[in-house]
Amino acid sequence: MHRPPIPDDIIRFILLCIPSVPYLEAMLLLRSNSNLRWDCSQVAQRLYLSESAAQTLLSELHAGGVLEIVDPALALYRYQPKSDDLRCIIDQLADMYAKNLIGVTNLIHSKMNKKAQQFADAFIWRKDS
Repeated sequence: MHRPPIPDDIIRFILLCIPSVPYLEAMLLLRSNSNLRWDCSQVAQRLYLSESAAQTLLSELHAGGVLEIVDPALALYRYQPKSDDLRCIIDQLADMYAKNLIGVTNLIHSKMNKKAQQFADAFIWRKDS
């Protein structure tokens, strides 16, 4: 099965803005149901996460300009990117994820592995230390 290559602008967006696969999955879930209002328990149930993990994702997506809070008292969120450019790149990412799920997830994981390696490398004892 042929998987299309991931365009450079989507690679850049993933590397700069998508910290994890659960973040991407939450973003795409709310995007696919953009007329609904979501709380952390609904997201947790749909993505098989704890409610605290789901709340963290919703907060991160809101901070990233992907979601708006529609009811602060109930902590309800809705998919509403802060700009047309952001909406457009998310739409392109959603399309690419549907066509090349493995490539997109590998890119996210490789980014996470690099961060973990950099963290681990900080603790390597050097002869000159």
